Amino acid sequence: MARAKTPMANADIEIPADIAHALVDPTAYASERIHEAYAWLRANNPLGLAKVEGFDPFWVVTRHADILEVSRQNDLFHSGDRATTLTSQAADAKVREMTGGSPHLVRSLVQMDAPDHPKYRALTQAWFMPQNIRKLEDRIRQIARASVERMAATGGSCDFVREVALHYPLHVVMDILGVPEADEPRMLMLTQELFGAADPELSREARQPQTQDLGAIQAVIADFYNYFGKISADRRAHPAGDLATVIANSRIDGEPISEFEALSYYVIVATAGHDTTSSTTAGAMWALAQHPDQLAWVKADLARIPQLIEEAIRWTTPVKTFMRSAVEDTELAGRRIARGDWLMLCYASGNRDEAVFDEPQRFRAERTPNRQLAFGYGAHLCLGQHLARMEMRILYEELLPRLKSVALAGEGRMSLSTFVNGPKTLPIRFEMA
Repeated sequence: MARAKTPMANADIEIPADIAHALVDPTAYASERIHEAYAWLRANNPLGLAKVEGFDPFWVVTRHADILEVSRQNDLFHSGDRATTLTSQAADAKVREMTGGSPHLVRSLVQMDAPDHPKYRALTQAWFMPQNIRKLEDRIRQIARASVERMAATGGSCDFVREVALHYPLHVVMDILGVPEADEPRMLMLTQELFGAADPELSREARQPQTQDLGAIQAVIADFYNYFGKISADRRAHPAGDLATVIANSRIDGEPISEFEALSYYVIVATAGHDTTSSTTAGAMWALAQHPDQLAWVKADLARIPQLIEEAIRWTTPVKTFMRSAVEDTELAGRRIARGDWLMLCYASGNRDEAVFDEPQRFRAERTPNRQLAFGYGAHLCLGQHLARMEMRILYEELLPRLKSVALAGEGRMSLSTFVNGPKTLPIRFEMA
């Protein structure tokens, strides 16, 4: 690795220790501390080097423009060569020991680069195109209405995350995937255990937030694999009109995809397919509960709901970070990046970049244009972005005509994770028409 060609020892590029530690601390992502760190970085060191004991050094990309620059150059900045999520040196070594050298416990679209990435993406891309998901709108609206009724039945107060936001997108995605409704609680639990591995309240085993229990994470993935292995075998024997059938019978270059990659595909759909939508759905309600003027503005014209959704996506940004690595020596934002260097793309920072968004620290449903990048950019642009927007739009189209008022009824809390996080509790009181 050509470390001599990059100025990693220069003090002016290094991020202050307290800021660098916030970037690797899951608890920081559950509070405003991470946004305070991002704001400092954007103003003082927008592409700095974080050096934290126990982690390989990594560049921290905090500006909107720089995140786009990395994201559009997929041949130069790879997803699959090193860990795609922030990983300690010890955890990385353990994963490579488990896998025989790979930095990944799963190999989904997230961990792939060309030429594999476009081939595997093409397997399901048609399912998620706007013209195809429109066919699902009536079914999704039925699910949304049932969710609104569930909320109304609580009698004027509930935890919006637990009563609505978790279950609605989960039911939609499992319906599309072909998972029986009776198995949805299991899928929800496994998703929370995977994405909430650093959160003592969500992880499979209680631990300190900063620790990574790879044994528990591996066990969660094994449970996913065992479950979807049976689904896959069934769909090969008995094809149905669901996404599981597409995955089970997929072929790449004329050959069936491997069992490992098929199971990895199921896992990414069965987790990211609902978790991030749940977070943004709850993020929108949290903002409306805090800002009655925003609720009134949207209720005055329900055609404004897509704007509300887009601002909620920017505001919540469930996928906080992804890691990339440089394929060759290059330059980015005036910094010399060496081959093999690791970069953290901070989407939540890019979505509050003062150079792009007016008053970025305010929730403004009327914001337009809204150049949020929560779905990523370039070849790795979120496959399910159109479905996510449609799900949230339909839910709020069903809910807002009936929602007369809403306010917080206690402290909302965020999950603890440096990768994917969002509201895990949101107590509200409300009045329905």
